[in-house]
Amino acid sequence: MTVLIVGAGPAGIRAAETLVKAGLRPVVVDEGARAGGQIYRRTPSGFVRVPSKLYGSEALKAVDLHRTFDRMVEAGQVAYRPKSSVMALRDGVAQLVGPDEMSDLRYDRLILATGAMDRVLPIDGWQSGGVYTLGAMQIALKAQGGALGQQIVLLGTGPLLTLLASQLLKAGADVRAVLDTSPMRSQVKGGTRMLAARPLVTFRGLSMRAGLRRVYHAGVTGLRIDADVDGPTAVHWRDASGRQHRTKCDAVGMGWHLRAETHLADLAGAQFRWDEDFAQWQPQVDEMGRGAKGLYLAGDGARLLGADAAEIAGRLAGIACLQDLGLTAPDPSADLRQMRRMQRFARGMQSAFPWPAKMAAQTPDHTVLCRCEGITAGELRHTTDWSGPEANRAKSLGRVGMGRCQGRYCQLAGAEIIAAQSGLHPKDVGRLRAQAPVRPVPIQALIKD
Repeated sequence: MTVLIVGAGPAGIRAAETLVKAGLRPVVVDEGARAGGQIYRRTPSGFVRVPSKLYGSEALKAVDLHRTFDRMVEAGQVAYRPKSSVMALRDGVAQLVGPDEMSDLRYDRLILATGAMDRVLPIDGWQSGGVYTLGAMQIALKAQGGALGQQIVLLGTGPLLTLLASQLLKAGADVRAVLDTSPMRSQVKGGTRMLAARPLVTFRGLSMRAGLRRVYHAGVTGLRIDADVDGPTAVHWRDASGRQHRTKCDAVGMGWHLRAETHLADLAGAQFRWDEDFAQWQPQVDEMGRGAKGLYLAGDGARLLGADAAEIAGRLAGIACLQDLGLTAPDPSADLRQMRRMQRFARGMQSAFPWPAKMAAQTPDHTVLCRCEGITAGELRHTTDWSGPEANRAKSLGRVGMGRCQGRYCQLAGAEIIAAQSGLHPKDVGRLRAQAPVRPVPIQALIKD
């Protein structure tokens, strides 16, 4: 019996732990060199920054997860495949690309803990060198202890915007401005729901926000990045009262919450539904994480609920797998109650920091939408006149989403543009179908004697 777990973040680690306690030896495939995932990303060997500096208030959780997984690997209870990616799934076979070559791995049960990535909004200048996602800036800070830029502007919305700004300031970086597109009124309204669900986490976020002082601005509109051959030079923006500003910088970080990483779930047979609160397509799962026969989803790849919820979801997916195998499994009742509280908090957070759908729909014609293919918003609108309001036809005729990221960055904003052009709701535009390989594959991995 082979249970394959894809991802070794909080969800993948707890799923593996649950299976190991029941006597199974799962295979864990992880793109990272060391387990931990993005939120608890581990430093290279010999790195001197202590966990309290890297993870702040979450340091104890991070250390516990790392130790738990390391112990299982050292004891031979887990077959760990680091620096490896699953490129394709079909008929119980996963195609892997590792450090040296491509290989096939047969499995009987599949737990996907693939996490999420930054959700971005196309604005003028975002395709320039020196413009990063918030997640990329956080990776550089955690993995190398360095800030990407000497004069930094952060923009977008959501908790990662505040968290990264706080982390950069504590590291001594020069953060010139933190530009949040969410109006303060929505933050207050949604914040009350967040406070009711998870008061300590909410107060912690408010404390970080207070530390940003005058660099933080809510209700920002009119974002535009000036750049030259060396990268960004300034960000133009309007404050909540409509006044125009120009902030000099040499690096920009941007992100509007997260988008679930669902390409493998699609290939594995999961069904999808449009989530109005999160304004994106998400896999359909039951409360235990079951997505299809023999398929279980956990963490942000299924529900965008954060790191604490990912641990819970990992345990639940492990328990569901054990139940379906007819093995003795722990009682999930307490975890299910916790998960419902996490869901209330997350939906309050989406209300506080909404995806700026109108801003996406009104992206100027000249703005680059698809960075991989260099397609502008105007070119997509023109394509829609021929393709009709269907995402995959617009992709086929206009190449939006056909590049190396396979629509990860442009799909959701593109759907808003197509929907506005056609007078439809974004969910009626549909979603881009996943296809293998889900990531670019090195030519060397495909070459065999």
